[in-house]
Amino acid sequence: MIKKTLYFGNPAYLKTSNEQLIIELHDSGERRTIPIEDIGLLILDHRQITITQVLLARLLANNTAVITCDEAHHPAGMWFSLDGNTLQSQRFQAQVEATVPLKKQLWQQTVVSKIQNQAALLKQERQESKLLYTYAGEVKSGDSENHEAKAAAYYWKRIFPDFLMFKRDRFGDPPNNLLNYGYAILRAIVARSLTGSGLLPTLGIHHRNQYNSYCLADDIMEPYRPFVDKLVCQIIKGNGKFLEMTPSMKHLLLSIPSMDVTIEGKNSPLMNAVQRTTASLSKCYEGKARKIIYPELI
Repeated sequence: MIKKTLYFGNPAYLKTSNEQLIIELHDSGERRTIPIEDIGLLILDHRQITITQVLLARLLANNTAVITCDEAHHPAGMWFSLDGNTLQSQRFQAQVEATVPLKKQLWQQTVVSKIQNQAALLKQERQESKLLYTYAGEVKSGDSENHEAKAAAYYWKRIFPDFLMFKRDRFGDPPNNLLNYGYAILRAIVARSLTGSGLLPTLGIHHRNQYNSYCLADDIMEPYRPFVDKLVCQIIKGNGKFLEMTPSMKHLLLSIPSMDVTIEGKNSPLMNAVQRTTASLSKCYEGKARKIIYPELI
C-alpha cells in the first residue's frame, strides 16, 4: 500500500491519540483523524501550525518523513527516523565497511541510470537525445570521466523551452523554484526509504560533505530526478513564463510519491519504487546482490 502525503498550508493544531493523527483546523474549526500508519510524508507549510512532541515521536516511529517549510514556502528541513529497521546495526556495519571498488561500481550504475532517464525525457520532449545515450554507454567505474556533468550540461540546455533561457541554479529564476520543491520532496522520500532499509542516509557512495546529513539520499535520488523534471515540463506547458509557485503547481508536485514509474518492467508508484531501490542497495552492501534496481523513464 502506498503511504499518504499530507500537506498543511493553513493554521492547524496537530496532535495524536490512539495511534491517530488528529487535525484541528483553526479557520474552520474542522476536526479530522488519520491513522498514523498510513502516512509516509507530512509537510508543514505555515507559521501557525502547532505539532505536539508526542505526535512527532509517533510519526518518526512509523518512519514518516516530516518536512518543514520556510517563509518562502520552500522545504527547509526534515525529520526522519533513526531506528527504521530491526537489522539496522548489521546493515550500518556493512555500509560502513563497503569497499571503494564496490562504491565506484554502485555510482557507475547510478550515473548510467540517471543519464538514460534524462535521455528518455529529452526524447519525450522531442529533443535530440542520442548523445546522452552515448554518454550512458561510456560511463566507467566511479564515473571517472565525469559523464554525469557532461550529460547535465547538454540536458539542461534542451529540456525546457528556449524562451525561458533556463540555467540550473538553486537560487536562480523559475522554474528552478519548481525543481527545488520537487527535489526536496523526492529527497525526503529517498531518505525515509533508506532508513526503512536499515541504511544511514548520511554516508554516501559518491556525495561527501561534512555539512550534509543526506549524502546517500542525494546519491540514490539521482536517477529519479528526471521524473520530477517531467512534472515541471508539464507545468511549463500549461503556464508558459508564469512560473511563480501556485497552489495548482504545488498540488502537482505533491503527487510525486504516487506518480507512476516503471521498475523491472512493471508500473509502480514512485514511493514504492524507491523502497525497492533502497532494498536492493542494502543487498549490494551485504554482498547478496551486485546491482541497484532503478526505474526507467518510459
